[in-house]
Amino acid sequence: MNNFKILVVDDEVRMRKLLRDFLSTSGYEVVEAENGQKALEVFNINADINLIILDVMMPVLDGWSTLREIRKTSKVPVIMLTARGEERDELFGFELGVDEYISKPFSPKILVARVDALLKRCYPTSDLVTSYDGIVIDTDAHIVTIDGQNADLSMKEFELLKFLIDNKGSALSREKILNHVWNYDYYGDSRTIDSHIKKIRKKLGKKGEHIQTIRGLGYKFE
Repeated sequence: MNNFKILVVDDEVRMRKLLRDFLSTSGYEVVEAENGQKALEVFNINADINLIILDVMMPVLDGWSTLREIRKTSKVPVIMLTARGEERDELFGFELGVDEYISKPFSPKILVARVDALLKRCYPTSDLVTSYDGIVIDTDAHIVTIDGQNADLSMKEFELLKFLIDNKGSALSREKILNHVWNYDYYGDSRTIDSHIKKIRKKLGKKGEHIQTIRGLGYKFE
């Protein structure tokens, strides 16, 4: 799962729903605005927006004017949507600071692929290092540190902690944890998860409070 938040700005309800459905399915958090003025309001109260998909032709405040305002204070990646595909429009958009330019009609799957690529380019991260609140997991070196101090985790404890952090905020059933960490060829019962969680919490110290028990289901890293 990722933690990217995307602002979709389009005056057509159907278009916003289409984009929201495809982006949400891909794991993105989506907020919406129906015109440029509303987009600026939403953007100003959501400092964690990572990318904007912005339509050009809108009432109240069009996409170009909206982009000009955004670029006064932010370099957030922007994908412009327009029904026009003329070269001069694209050049105009790039001059204003557009990162990608997509003409309608378009394939939602292609747009999501463009979003994926743009976010990877603008927010480069290493898949080999995962961190959260002082907990750092180095998959390549197979090391976990807590506020810079090594934590002596076993192989399964390491894999279980990484799985929880990779899916932080999601309630994970014991069955799902068994399937992903122990794989389908594991035939023990789910009590082994509880035992491993107890050991991990102890080794994490105060950070162990991030691992929450979901009664009747499993665990969640929050």
